[in-house]
Amino acid sequence: MDFIGADGSTAGVVDHAAAINAPIGCASCHTSAAHALDSVSFPSGVVVGGLGTSAVCTVCHQGRQSGISVAAAIGGIEEDTVSADLAFLNVHYGVAAAVMHGAEVEGGFHYPGKTYAGRFNHVPSANTCVACHQPHTTEVATDGCMSCHRGVESIRDIRTRHQDFDGDGNNAGGIHTEITGLHRQLYAAIQAYGATVGKAPIGYAYGTFPYFFNDTDGDGQISPDEAVFPNRYQSWTPRLLKAAYNYQVVQKDPGGYVHNPTYMLQLLHDSLESLSLQVDVGMSTLRRP
Repeated sequence: MDFIGADGSTAGVVDHAAAINAPIGCASCHTSAAHALDSVSFPSGVVVGGLGTSAVCTVCHQGRQSGISVAAAIGGIEEDTVSADLAFLNVHYGVAAAVMHGAEVEGGFHYPGKTYAGRFNHVPSANTCVACHQPHTTEVATDGCMSCHRGVESIRDIRTRHQDFDGDGNNAGGIHTEITGLHRQLYAAIQAYGATVGKAPIGYAYGTFPYFFNDTDGDGQISPDEAVFPNRYQSWTPRLLKAAYNYQVVQKDPGGYVHNPTYMLQLLHDSLESLSLQVDVGMSTLRRP
């Protein structure tokens, strides 16, 4: 309420202490300021207007970082040089709005010379947040999906692009399988790069900030004892940071295969392509949409 100025304060900043035990509730969205909201500024600095009922959702589901943040952090550092000046930049969780708008807001890191998909537009009846999500529970109404995408058993089976993007020789599943396939490959490449170039094995712990930790025993897994802040990964190079950031963007929007599948595939493909200059990645079988 403070951020959008619903409490009478300046909009766009949080300048008052919040009351304890005052999480997001009914009044967060049901105020005159929230109902009037139509444009939102993203972490990249891009302002998107004409959002209508999706504006309130977008305020929170835009993330806390952008590809611009990553580019600023790595400026002037050689691609494969470990630097103590670097730390993992976490996009935050629930970044559906940043993913949906794609290249327009640069939620992911965009590699120079590459083009990226912009806002993913569904049909008019499914082109806003609340057209697909129940606004209070965020539950997805899948009946509308199935009425158009016939012949599938779940929304994860839907695909409108039929190339084999992850190179496994199988395009029978939904686009979700292509994204998860590339995501797994990117994690393997991140681990290989950390061990060989960074000289420090790296691993990911889901749900534990800051997510990337030193794999001290080299078993490929991050145990609860390893997933502690003092053991956070600190052997970052610009190349590794960019790839890890994009890995997290995809990780933190589990509905990305609906929100903007092309953008997801592009971020993963380009991150793998960058890492392939230093570690073994089978790029010849991968396809970029």
